[in-house]
Amino acid sequence: MVNQIVPIFAMLGSMVFLMLGGGLHSVIIPIRGQIEGFSTFELSSICSGWAVGFTLGCVIVPHLVHRTGHFKTFSILTALLSINILLNAMVIDFLFWIMLRAISGFCFSGCYMVAESWLNERVNNKNRGSIFSLYMIATQTAMMGGQYLLVIADPKSEILFMIGAILFAVAVLPTAVSKAQSPAPLVHVSLDLRKLFCNSPSAVVGAILSGIISSAWGNFAPIFGYLNGFSNARIATLLSAAMIGSILFQYPIGKLSDVIDRRYVMVFSGLTGIAFGLLMTMLSQKEQFDMIFFLSVIGYGAVIYSVYSLVVAHANDFANQKDFFEISNGLLILYGFGAMVGPLFTAQMINMTGPSGIFTTTTIAHLAFASYTIYRTYRRVKPNKDELIHLSEPVSEESLPEKKNSFPSMPTAITVKR
Repeated sequence: MVNQIVPIFAMLGSMVFLMLGGGLHSVIIPIRGQIEGFSTFELSSICSGWAVGFTLGCVIVPHLVHRTGHFKTFSILTALLSINILLNAMVIDFLFWIMLRAISGFCFSGCYMVAESWLNERVNNKNRGSIFSLYMIATQTAMMGGQYLLVIADPKSEILFMIGAILFAVAVLPTAVSKAQSPAPLVHVSLDLRKLFCNSPSAVVGAILSGIISSAWGNFAPIFGYLNGFSNARIATLLSAAMIGSILFQYPIGKLSDVIDRRYVMVFSGLTGIAFGLLMTMLSQKEQFDMIFFLSVIGYGAVIYSVYSLVVAHANDFANQKDFFEISNGLLILYGFGAMVGPLFTAQMINMTGPSGIFTTTTIAHLAFASYTIYRTYRRVKPNKDELIHLSEPVSEESLPEKKNSFPSMPTAITVKR
């Protein structure tokens, strides 16, 4: 495991600083917006602006990587993030903030693509879930730390925005000074979402629903706390509780997905999300924000952020190395689409049911995720190991034999045909 982490250590270091700044940025924007008197619709529009930029980044950034390479692309995007967060502090305007959040989403999508293609090039199918889980643990711990930076200054001041700009600037240093080999340059840039769906339907649907779940929680959890009278420290604790749950359970979930069919673990994550979502909806409606509530948030966080890492590992299981960037790009576009829909849907649910609407949104999304994944496990069976070893080209999931009976006795695998 140590030998596999060393080649990606520099990128992990850069992502840690990036997520420290991102965690602070994600929590200060909705809280400052609430202080400035922005409506729920305006806040949801700002959040959706991030998703629009995120999706555009998935289309445009691959061409930037093709032109300048992974290192330079990452440096350009982190520089833009530093400028972006400073402009948030300088100009308080609803429409201007939508544009700035779109730029932020654009930059983060590119950074994620660079990092994930870096990871995928240096892992194999036996440890893909484990390595991605460690990556998620490192980045989520950093994001949690960034959210706690909220307590060191008044959100009405510009200090927090300045700290975020510093963290984004520092993020470029580990990769800039590293001697680690960059991922192989892109020979061509292409995107075929239809082919990605035909070969891995569970990953495609899961990526969209993951975007809805993550955007609903990430953008509206601070607002949930603010509307319920939480202090800044308690809002940070609320967000951190979800991160703690993810950090504690991310690796076990990833490791389990390396041992059995990843879709079984995806179903488990969906069902767990439903259970905790319903529990937290009930507790929040009663305004019962005690230890039971925060322990529920920990359990809730265990599956909020695991969905996307499971989806990525699932989609890449049998992909050719040259296709990792294309797959990562396609899944991020789908995630971005879900992240556009999530805030708008969540805002409507909050207007209808109150602050607990955030949990109603994620419960519905987890239900759809679990239901569709269960459906897919009944559709196809796993090719045996001998068949996989002798495949000269990865096969499409749709080319596998129809499943006649109930759940297979062996884990099911989906291959991605490129």
